[in-house]
Amino acid sequence: MQLLPVLDARLGNEVSRRLLREAGLSCPPSDQGLMAEEPAACLHQAVRRHYPGHAASMTREAGARTGDYIIQHRIPVAVVRVLGVLPPPLAGRLLAGAIERHAWTFAGSGRFRSVAKWPAVFELRDNPVVRGEASAKPLCDWHAAVFERLYRRLVDDSLRCVETRCCACGDEACRFVLE
Repeated sequence: MQLLPVLDARLGNEVSRRLLREAGLSCPPSDQGLMAEEPAACLHQAVRRHYPGHAASMTREAGARTGDYIIQHRIPVAVVRVLGVLPPPLAGRLLAGAIERHAWTFAGSGRFRSVAKWPAVFELRDNPVVRGEASAKPLCDWHAAVFERLYRRLVDDSLRCVETRCCACGDEACRFVLE
């Protein structure tokens, strides 16, 4: 959902609506609940196909906005406060566990696992956002930005998330490393 305002701002409403139609949606989905996996994945792929030079920055911005949305609307205020006062290794492990429990919201039909909880390393096999794509470089800027925003705001503002492997590059899983 957070990709739509980014597309509107950067490409304009007309282009944004064309990309939505290409993704199989006749109108923007309701902001109540989650966007269905298939049109969400198709929208990300359409953005990369039509705007390869700008797709990474647009999907990263959308991922950061998604992280902000999660913090504001999905994580209880008391939990945000507690994470903010805990030492980063402990806060990071707790956040990794929460991400693991709620992975269905961003992994869809893909298979998510936490490889390490601190520093966090996540893998997503059969990632629907890049399923069927081929690339020489990792494409999962949205996922990396979501993880980075959550960890920077809730654990340690110096952390960065880097996608070190990607299904689109022929790897078995997309791998995200917080460093």
